[in-house]
Amino acid sequence: MLPTTALLLGLTGTTIGFHGCQLIADEVSSATDVYYPGSSSYIADNEHYATSSLQVSKCSVEPGSADDVGIILGILGKMKTPFGIKGGGHATNQGFSSTIGVQIAMTRFNEITYDSATQTAVIGAGNIWDDVYETLDAQGVNVVGGRVTGIGVAGFTLGGGYSWLSNQYGLAVDNVVAYELVVPNGTAVTVTEGSDPDLFFSLKGGGNNYGIVTRFTLKTHQQGAVWGGLAAYNASYISAFTAAAVKFCSEVTDPKAGMIIVYGYTSGQVILSTQMFYDGPDPPDGIFDDFLAIPALALDAVTRSFFDLINSTVPAINASTGYRTVYNHIPTLKYSTSSIEGVIDEVNFWGPVLSAHGAFYVDYAIEPFLPSLLTHAPVGSSAYPGSRDHVAFPTNVNLQWLSESEDDVFHDAARQTTERLRAEGEPMYPNYAIYDTPVADMFGEVGVKRMEATRERVDPHGVMMLTGGFKV
Repeated sequence: MLPTTALLLGLTGTTIGFHGCQLIADEVSSATDVYYPGSSSYIADNEHYATSSLQVSKCSVEPGSADDVGIILGILGKMKTPFGIKGGGHATNQGFSSTIGVQIAMTRFNEITYDSATQTAVIGAGNIWDDVYETLDAQGVNVVGGRVTGIGVAGFTLGGGYSWLSNQYGLAVDNVVAYELVVPNGTAVTVTEGSDPDLFFSLKGGGNNYGIVTRFTLKTHQQGAVWGGLAAYNASYISAFTAAAVKFCSEVTDPKAGMIIVYGYTSGQVILSTQMFYDGPDPPDGIFDDFLAIPALALDAVTRSFFDLINSTVPAINASTGYRTVYNHIPTLKYSTSSIEGVIDEVNFWGPVLSAHGAFYVDYAIEPFLPSLLTHAPVGSSAYPGSRDHVAFPTNVNLQWLSESEDDVFHDAARQTTERLRAEGEPMYPNYAIYDTPVADMFGEVGVKRMEATRERVDPHGVMMLTGGFKV
């Protein structure tokens, strides 16, 4: 696979596999368009956050209605044609939202409608959270969504969803009221706890196993000004930085406070950074003081709108720079001095080792939450996490490099560092987990059996096996 502009323009393409594209174009309504290599829409539909996630599809389709999604699924299922479903395009596992078959881009499902009577919002599956936050800001409300810019609503929500608001309201899956789902037989159905409890459960973390979600109905919460932003520090302050991290993780109990604490390595040196968040215009004394007391290379923590906070996290690295990316999840039971020192040891080991293979960035993000995080929804209410009797915190390892020939080196490193640091037996987070993670490690054996039975009922002909993601 060579994800180059030349390939995207179709200069090496063949006519093999285009028959399904032509059938779709013939059958769908005028609300939907099919694009072929050589068009700007085709390029945009296939583009991903990480170059390594991109694949060269035969065509791309932008469905404009749930009915057309049903027609598309019917054709793809009958022809046994591989397909990808792209919301925001932030998946770092190749093939999870990309394909060499037919690329479905949900771009036109961009509805954002707030209902003050029910205190819910209907969010189209083609949105990114930035647009959702900007629209809801004007209404004085918010939803439980992504923490940085560019994250797609669909993949984030279908995979679990840790948010700046999770200490107060739970995971994204805990805030879903209903899904509009086009099931593999082509029918659009509304899935709620009351209408189909097994399917509702399975969609909460279960990804692309049951059809194509076109809209989410989410609980809304009142939202005013917040405080927060990014800070970066020189590695010479690592002792003070680590002490501040341990103190925050062990002592801060205010549910409105949140952090992402990053130990990274780039250009031959360790780098330290944070994202700080407080759900209010001014954080109380004592929460972030230790971090603010460390001399910063850069500091952008101010009072602002929630949308502005997210918009301020524009990544330095994206697909346009050509970097390849792999994530993996390191479930962590406690952020103590010893566990964080274990992370630092991994940074100091893998930074130089992977730099010799062309690493641009080696990054470990510590994500503390309160022990009450999973109590905002009942036990057994969602596929992820497999257990809610205690919290395992979602530490993310993020490796970025340039050359495709080094893929195996970085994928192996992501697996090895997770094995060394993870709390054994704790649920793996689908949105961070590397592509070959066993589904039982995310959903538990009991959860997988329930999900499998639901899939066999909803998708008896295995249509959704033609697309990517973790399969049950």
